[in-house]
Amino acid sequence: MSWTEWYNALHKPSWTPPGSTIGMIWSILYPILFVSVVFVVVQAIRRKVPWKVLIPFGVNVVSNVIFTPIQFGLRNLEWAAVDILVVWASIVWMMVAIWPHHRWVTYAQVPYLLWVSTATVLQLSITWMNR
Repeated sequence: MSWTEWYNALHKPSWTPPGSTIGMIWSILYPILFVSVVFVVVQAIRRKVPWKVLIPFGVNVVSNVIFTPIQFGLRNLEWAAVDILVVWASIVWMMVAIWPHHRWVTYAQVPYLLWVSTATVLQLSITWMNR
């Protein structure tokens, strides 16, 4: 069974957005995240922000990247639920860490936080519905 067949066969909440909407949202958010991460890395290299500010950004990138292989490769809903909670928490951590240095980066994460909050509720719902 392909991953799309597997995912389509899962029980999902009625408010689950179509895949095309999810793809469009990520196509908007990934450039914002990319610019934010690159900016913070450059600021750390220039010693304008402490290196420790990069930690939540790194945690976020790694946890975000591994979500898809966990969810659709391993097809492990429970681990995907744990991972998306890490993604969500790391966004909040990123926002708090960069706030004293570059508030615009915190503001730029608001759409990302809102979407991942929605995606987290969706993932937890799917995990619960398919236990």
